[in-house]
Amino acid sequence: MYWLLIVTALVSLDQYVKRLVVVNVMPKGSIEVIRNFFYLTYVENFGIAFGMFKNRTWFFIIMTSIIALMILYFIIRLKGKSLAITFCLSLILGGAIGNLIDRVRFGYVVDYLHFSFFPPVFNLADSAIVVGAFLLGAIILFKKDLDF
Repeated sequence: MYWLLIVTALVSLDQYVKRLVVVNVMPKGSIEVIRNFFYLTYVENFGIAFGMFKNRTWFFIIMTSIIALMILYFIIRLKGKSLAITFCLSLILGGAIGNLIDRVRFGYVVDYLHFSFFPPVFNLADSAIVVGAFLLGAIILFKKDLDF
């Protein structure tokens, strides 16, 4: 059940950092961390990736809930068959729950990580989803003996 620890830790850290951002960054809008490179920038994201499909909060809440339940089903179904796949699914699930909590509480997702070379602002939960999906894709593409 290490996956539960990963999900819980990720959701907890995500929510804690978002709280810090709301308290410390929101009043200022943006804080330069590394000159001309990295900023903490408070953004209320009413859409999904890159702010697309704005103001469809209930749709996002329902779809994220369904997807999270599907991921949970696969994690439980795998039961130790593939630690790597379970790890990837845990990252995706933790990120999805972190952003789902924001949507339910606020109607938007709090984003705060901003790099000058990558215009969209994102958060820890988004990063976990992307890393988990990328690693999962690599495993599926390159591992020859997948046994589900």
